[in-house]
Amino acid sequence: MRPIGFLLRNKELHRAGLDYHDLVAIASHATWRECRTALEGRRLFAVTTQGTRGYTKAAYRAGDAFVFGSETRGLPATVLSGFEADARIRIPMVAESRSLNLANAVALVVYEAWRQLGFTGASRNPREVS
Repeated sequence: MRPIGFLLRNKELHRAGLDYHDLVAIASHATWRECRTALEGRRLFAVTTQGTRGYTKAAYRAGDAFVFGSETRGLPATVLSGFEADARIRIPMVAESRSLNLANAVALVVYEAWRQLGFTGASRNPREVS
């Protein structure tokens, strides 16, 4: 949903470490309704401090999508209200600690989903430790 708070130009993406941005398709939607329409047919998970289960407890499938809010405010109540309780997942945190930044939160959740899918499509790096 716009505004997104950062630029999606090649220079900024490369500087942020996304040097593989040419391998992904990035879409930006003006409204949450447009985003939901674009993702129709896919299971959606809201990643939120108000989640009812940990992100490692959900059983992910190929095609699932994750919805993250801003680092400081999280998902708006109007967006969060559209998710059933079992589609609200959370990352456990130590009490009284700061939350993870958005990039780290995305990495945790996406890699857990990928792990559950057997790291499908991963490269076979001979230096990789299993």
